[in-house]
Amino acid sequence: MPRVKRGTHRRASRKKVLARAKGYFLTKSKLYRAAMEAVDRGLKFAYVGRKNKKREYRSLWIVRINASCRANGIPYSKFINGLKSAGLDLNRKVLADVALHDEAAFKGLAELAKSALAVKESARAALKV
Repeated sequence: MPRVKRGTHRRASRKKVLARAKGYFLTKSKLYRAAMEAVDRGLKFAYVGRKNKKREYRSLWIVRINASCRANGIPYSKFINGLKSAGLDLNRKVLADVALHDEAAFKGLAELAKSALAVKESARAALKV
């Protein structure tokens, strides 16, 4: 079995880790073992942060939609339910953008949701009788 020497590969992988650790405090940017631990930890936080960013944006969109809904006299939950009843499949990102930039269009969506809920309510009342 031939002997394996790791010269260039080892050096390249260490340089990559130390390059990622550039700017870290004290030995975490200088010594390979400490840098490796810090980089692994940083990558873990970056992964989690990417997931949290999506969560935070969705929350922001819902807050914006809710504010516009309340200004148009309908709660957020009934607005979303009304849009689904009307057959409109707009995601929250688009709805928040419309609420922020085009108040007239959002008012039209709110009226559409209200009318769809009224039709749904009258159909439910007709079934009970």
